[in-house]
Amino acid sequence: QVHLVESGGGLVQPGGSLRLSCAASGSIFSISRMGWYRQAPGKQRELVARITSGDNMVYADSVKGRFTISRDNAKNTVYLQMNSLKHEDTAVYYCNALVVGEIYWGQGTQVTVSS
Repeated sequence: QVHLVESGGGLVQPGGSLRLSCAASGSIFSISRMGWYRQAPGKQRELVARITSGDNMVYADSVKGRFTISRDNAKNTVYLQMNSLKHEDTAVYYCNALVVGEIYWGQGTQVTVSS
């Protein structure tokens, strides 16, 4: 079992920045990949970025060059640095972890980009 807790969401103006954090606990030694997804109202959940245990990273085209995923193994935490935020980045952001074929999700954190 893996427990994920996201934090760092909030309201930001267009062009601003936020950093999301996802703290993992439980069977963290079994985590092979962690990622961030988002879901806007009326839309499907989509991949934002993910990082493997070998530090291979994948980004959605819509966030390349603006968002950076990273992790701190000592703190069992994955981060999503979001810069140059746009209105269309408004969504609930979810952290997930892949653990021996099972996927775990956090509760989500709201990001609202508005002037």
